Order: sequence, then structure tokens, then C-alpha cells
Amino acid sequence: MVRCVEKVAKTVDEAVELALNELQVSKEDVDIEVLEEGTKAVLGLFGGKEAKVLVTVKFSETDIIREFIDEIIKAVGCTATVETFDTEEGIEVEINGDEVGCLIGRHGDTLNAIQYLANLIVNQNIDEYIRVSVDVENYKKARKEKLIAIANKAAERATKYKRSVSMDPMTAFDRKIVHSALQNNKYIETISQGEDPNRFVVVRFKSPYNGGSSNNNRRY
Repeated sequence: MVRCVEKVAKTVDEAVELALNELQVSKEDVDIEVLEEGTKAVLGLFGGKEAKVLVTVKFSETDIIREFIDEIIKAVGCTATVETFDTEEGIEVEINGDEVGCLIGRHGDTLNAIQYLANLIVNQNIDEYIRVSVDVENYKKARKEKLIAIANKAAERATKYKRSVSMDPMTAFDRKIVHSALQNNKYIETISQGEDPNRFVVVRFKSPYNGGSSNNNRRY
């Protein structure tokens, strides 16, 4: 995504101005590297040397994310719009369009991979971590609501029949939603069992014989 240009002129300032005009940006939006300082010709006749600069456009983290998402959309051949929002938690990305299911994948696997890569790309050259959240057609919101409902039903069964209830295998992202949804339920506890991709959540009734163990030691 790097946009840069080299320019040669009599002075550094003139070379920079040429670069800014070509890139159509202001000086505040670029990094300037002076490759060669210009020198005046002796007696105005010989020995002069022109200045050379490398001017590179600076991009924000949001610009980087948008470029990354746009490239993915082009690669899969779908039509979609990308909106970004700066929040207290980080940067939120919303993707909307027709036939964008390929960006979600089975149980959100593709979407989670896109989000993982977006976080890696944005945070590779900065000191303070920026959290990036990516969603497609509000999939995550709908998925979260559905998982919470399923988790609550499992908790009701575990409490009613005083036994453990095993849920279907799910991703680490989905398991975390289930654990969080039930962490304040004083009658049950949740643990993850099995190995990916078949790892699942077990909702257990807290009997007086298991010491009412907490969720603090669970593994997602």
C-alpha cells in the first residue's frame, strides 16, 4: 500500500514540492527522506549537484485496514462496502453487500481468520496494541445472540436435571461467548473439553460434592 515518489530539483524544498504535487497530498501527510543535498555550481558554471528526495505518504491504521479488506473483497470477487469506526475499544470494521457469505465461512471461520490477520497487520509496527473487530452483515451480533440463547437453555437443563450438558463443537470465539454468558450463573459452571476442531463446552451443575468450583480455571 506504500505510495512514494523520488524527485530531483535544484533544492530540497523544490524537490519536495514536486513530490507533493504529484502525490496530491500535503506536507503533514508524508515522510521525507533527503537522499542527496543539492549544491550550487561554482561561479554558477560547473560542479553543481541537484537535490534528490524520497517522499512517502503516511497511512493511518484505519487506511491500512481498509486497504487489506478491499484486497480480500477483490480477491473473492464479491461486491461489498466497507465502513470503519474508531471506538474506545479500537477499530470496528463493518462489511455489507450481496453474496458476502464467503467472507464469513463455516461457523464464522473465514471471518475470524480475516479479523486475526487484520490485527496482525495493523499492530506489526506500532508500540500500543490496537484491537480490530471485523463483522460481515452483522453476523457476529446475530451469532452472539443465538449462542447466548443456546447457552441459557443448556444452563436451564443442567440446573433442572442436575447433570452436565454438552454443547456442539464450536470455535474458540464462540466458546468464549458461552463462557462469558454463563459466568455469573451461581448454579452452574462451564468448561471446555476435547481438541480443536471438535472442542466443545460442557455446562455443569454445581453440586455440593464438587465444591462449587468456579469458572476461573476453565480453558477456552
